[in-house]
Amino acid sequence: MNYEDFSIRRISRTMAPAIVFTFGLTALAQESPQLRVPRAAFQRPIAERFRAADIADVGAAVDPNTAQGPGPGPIGPGPGCNLFPAPPSVGTTVNLSYFGPPPSTTNQSLVGPVQLLKTGPVDTTKGTITIPLYLGHMKNGANVWYVLTDVDDADVAAELGLNFSAKMTFMANAARTANLDQNGDLVFDKGTVDFSPVRSITPGPVGQEFPPSAFQPGAIGDKDYSPFVQIVNAGGVIYNAPIVAFGVNANDISFPNGNVDYSKVHDQVVAIDPVNMTVTINLINGFSFGKPVWYMSMDTSIPLGAAIEHNTFAPLMAALHLGGDDTFSSPIERIFISTNGAHDCANPQRQGLSADLADGFRPNNVVGGIPTNALDYSPAWDAQLFEWTPDAIIKGYRGQVREEFQILTFVQDGLITGPGGARFGSSGFSINCTIVQRLD
Repeated sequence: MNYEDFSIRRISRTMAPAIVFTFGLTALAQESPQLRVPRAAFQRPIAERFRAADIADVGAAVDPNTAQGPGPGPIGPGPGCNLFPAPPSVGTTVNLSYFGPPPSTTNQSLVGPVQLLKTGPVDTTKGTITIPLYLGHMKNGANVWYVLTDVDDADVAAELGLNFSAKMTFMANAARTANLDQNGDLVFDKGTVDFSPVRSITPGPVGQEFPPSAFQPGAIGDKDYSPFVQIVNAGGVIYNAPIVAFGVNANDISFPNGNVDYSKVHDQVVAIDPVNMTVTINLINGFSFGKPVWYMSMDTSIPLGAAIEHNTFAPLMAALHLGGDDTFSSPIERIFISTNGAHDCANPQRQGLSADLADGFRPNNVVGGIPTNALDYSPAWDAQLFEWTPDAIIKGYRGQVREEFQILTFVQDGLITGPGGARFGSSGFSINCTIVQRLD
C-alpha cells in the first residue's frame, strides 16, 4: 500500500482514524508547500457557547470551525471548558483572606499557581498573556515580527524570564538559522510564513466530528520554516521564536485593542502593539501530571494539526525526531490527545478532538513534564493520539484523564488504544506549545 495516496479529504469516514493521522497527515505534510481568583460563574446557557469563538466580536454568533483568530479562551462556559481551580475557601466557614499564600510561593514544586513564562503579565480573567514583540529581518530586508518563549540555555532563560528546555539543544536539524547584526537584531537566513489563508474545518458527523472531512490552516510556512531558531554567531543557542507577522510594516499590524486582521497576524494573537512592542496571546487549557496548566500553541508540523490548533503549519518541524521521548538526543516531550472523549462544556469529563470540533473549545490535552514537576520539558510536543475502546465506553469507563501515567496504565489495561484500535504511540507529528502557567 502506498501511504502517499492517502488524503484526509478523500478518506471514507468508516476508515480507521489511525490511518488518517499516522499516514494521511504525514503525506500531506510532505506534499503541502499571580493571584488566584475564584472561578467566574457562567450565566449564559451552554447553547450559546459558539459566541466565544470570535474574540474580536464576542457578541457575534459564529461557527468556531470557520471563525478566524484564536477561538475561545480558557475561561469557558462550564467545568468541561474551564479548568481554573476553585479557591481553598470553598466548603469552609471563613473568607479567602484568612488563607495564607499557596505553598508554591515557597517552593514551586508544591501545590499552588506558578507562572513559568515570566516575560509579561497573565490576565487570569481573560486567559491571555502579554509578552514582548520583537522585530527582525530576512536577508532581503523583509520584516519578521516574532516572540521568544523558550531557550536551551538556563542562564539566558533565567535572565529573560523564558522557559528553559535542555532538550532544545537537540533541535538544530529542525531549526532555521539567524545571526545578530550590529544593532543586536536577528537577521534570518530563511523561513517565511504566509498568514493570508482562511482557516476552516469541516467536522465529521455529530458525535464523530473527528476526523474532519476537510480543513485549511490559517497560516502556512514555507519548507524552511520552523519556530525554532539557532543563533549562529551567539554560541549556537536555540530559541523558540514563533513568527506572529511577516513581511508587513508596523502600521499594517497595529491592533493594540484587538480586532486583529488575521490575514496578516497569527491566529493566536488577541492584540498586537508594534508601538509599545507587545503582543497579547490566547492561552489554552491542559494538564500535566494531574495539575491544570495554561499554555500557548503556535505551530504544528502537519496541516490538519495546524488547522485544529489555530496554528501556523511549520514544515521544518517535521525534521524533529519523534517517538524517542527522554532518550539521549531527544528534542521532544509527549502530548496526549483524545480523539473520542466526552462532549459538552457542561460535562466535567469533556475532553478530546471530537469535542473541540463540536463546540470550538479546546480539547483539554495532557502534556508530559513541565518546569517545576520534571526536568524533561520541551516546547516541541510529540503528539500521541488515543482512543477509548468501544468496550470501555459501553461500560462507562471513559472519563477525563489528567496525567501521563494514568493514560499509559489505561493503555496497558486495554481501555485505550491508538486511533481505530491501532497500537498506541507517536502519531507522527509535533506541536509547538509553550507552558505559560501552572494553575495549581
